[in-house]
Amino acid sequence: MVIGDGVDPPADGFEIGYLTPDGAQVRVPLTDAWSVRLESAPPARSFASYKGQRHFPGRWWTATEEGHVGYESWLERDHLMLLDFDPAIIGIASQPFWLFWSTEDRRKGRSHAPDYFARKADGSGVVVDCRPAERRKPRDLAAFEATRKACGLVGWEYRLVGAPDSIVTANVRWLGGYRHPRHSLPEIATALGDAFHSPRGLLAGAEAVGDPIAVLPVLFHLLWRQELVVDLSVPLHQAAIVSRTPLT
Repeated sequence: MVIGDGVDPPADGFEIGYLTPDGAQVRVPLTDAWSVRLESAPPARSFASYKGQRHFPGRWWTATEEGHVGYESWLERDHLMLLDFDPAIIGIASQPFWLFWSTEDRRKGRSHAPDYFARKADGSGVVVDCRPAERRKPRDLAAFEATRKACGLVGWEYRLVGAPDSIVTANVRWLGGYRHPRHSLPEIATALGDAFHSPRGLLAGAEAVGDPIAVLPVLFHLLWRQELVVDLSVPLHQAAIVSRTPLT
């Protein structure tokens, strides 16, 4: 069932369509979308999978959701990973809604399903579209600009992103290997917090706590959670300076 069909479009020209957890289709004015828990909505658009496709869809297990969130390309995967790494983000959903609007002459309707919706701890929303700059065609740019305008009207942040920094991405991908809560061992974590009370080298601090084989997974988990911090703009290495407070 579709709710909202047959009514006049809102004054701003935008509507939102999404699925409820039981699969019902809902379509509401944009102004009603701010109260919808889109970070918990299932994908409104199915992920294509076919022989010979040039992109690589899959699912990333997120620590934020403690479950899998889908992606349709490695670029989307990298940005999903970065959302998962962001401590301000408390919920993430892949393509959870369609945005509908009319063109300027109002004779033709358009729609767009953004790649991600994320919820911040302060309750605000973030909408993310992933597209390399060299692949943004005029029609796509028009859809992105409409999405930006709609997000501004409802108070969401909008991000149109391309390839992220390769070094930061590689570092976060490494730390992401230790994102699961099984690496959260309180006794070792407390000792690591004490060891890095003053900034020191990564391996030196781990060795001060115990056998690095046992300690490093916990250290990487704390770096993933950003309870300990390290400069991610350069490749991680054993002498990288780790601290309990942001490095300056």
